[in-house]
Amino acid sequence: MPKRKIGITGDAASRRRQLENVKGELLKLKKKEAADCPTMAQRGQDRRAEETEEQRNIRLSDMAQRGQERRAEETEEQRNRRLAVMAQRGQERRAEETDEQRNSRLAVMAQRGQERRAEETEEQRNSRLAVMAQRGQRRRAEETDEQRNSRLSAMLQHARERRLNVIEGQNHHQIQTFMQLELF
Repeated sequence: MPKRKIGITGDAASRRRQLENVKGELLKLKKKEAADCPTMAQRGQDRRAEETEEQRNIRLSDMAQRGQERRAEETEEQRNRRLAVMAQRGQERRAEETDEQRNSRLAVMAQRGQERRAEETEEQRNSRLAVMAQRGQRRRAEETDEQRNSRLSAMLQHARERRLNVIEGQNHHQIQTFMQLELF
């Protein structure tokens, strides 16, 4: 008695192999096409690399204008959601960064702040300082006694450390001076 064949046999097996071959060829073609054809992101990068300073400024100005219009139309709830998402992304990015990346980011921020302050007029400076003072007053008015005590304690600790650093610096200077005198 002949053995029963298990699985797909005959014409069905042949059609299945052909179908698998066609799928493989199609996949190869798609990969080749993707390699030959630049992505939208790549085309955008190429276009931006070739644009003039004036074209770049126009493009950025248009983007900023569209963003302002979009933000002007959003509800308070949408605004809060957008800001919460931005804050979350920032936290995730900062959580994943290395110490070197963090130091680089903070150095860039400090540099930008210095440049901004160097270019501001006296009127702008006074306005900035007034806003900062107002924020500080508002924050202090809303703080609890515990928060106030913690803030004052930290201020006291910083003052002590500064005085110690000054004393250490003076002692170091006196020691250096003494050593120089002893050498002569």
